[in-house]
Amino acid sequence: MSTRAEQRRPGRPRSEKARTAILEAAADLLLVRPFREVSMDELAERAGVSKATIYRWWPKKESLALDALFREWEVEQSLPDTSSLRGDLLAVLRPWVRRLRTRPYGRVIAALLTEVHADPDFAEEYRTRFVHGRRERGRALINRAIERGELPRSTDVDLALDLLYGSLYHRLLHGHAPISDRFVEKVVDTTLAGLAAEYRKT
Repeated sequence: MSTRAEQRRPGRPRSEKARTAILEAAADLLLVRPFREVSMDELAERAGVSKATIYRWWPKKESLALDALFREWEVEQSLPDTSSLRGDLLAVLRPWVRRLRTRPYGRVIAALLTEVHADPDFAEEYRTRFVHGRRERGRALINRAIERGELPRSTDVDLALDLLYGSLYHRLLHGHAPISDRFVEKVVDTTLAGLAAEYRKT
């Protein structure tokens, strides 16, 4: 005779399978169609789940899109250690921009930013779930460089992160020029040169 725990076990893999199917369906649809044209009904049909299942995990389509994007951009949690800030930054940014080039992520980010400016609750979710995590990785690399003596303790870490990521997001959102590996190198080198020049002033 089976126990209650044994009876519950089959539901867990099915739930995880359904969640994965929903996130994959959301990524596939949101990357080929404008955000507002993708309905929860269509997402449910493509994922092979009920609409109620989607709403149980994601009350808003924006939150689902955010999680789908986060899953697409998921990275290793360990930080690279190349013994130089330049090497560390390139080790983090190059794989990310190579992923950016594979699919039209700029359109999804632009749609999410529209919701950020329209919905304060979603804005907080977006910054907490998406922005802060990526910046914390960069912050850890810069703080480690400060401890190594590569940068002064007076370094404005937030400004450095804005210079690094701002350039990349500018091209991602506007699409006026490619985000190439060479561009990433130039962004990193120019930012570090600026920080070094500021260091010499002190």
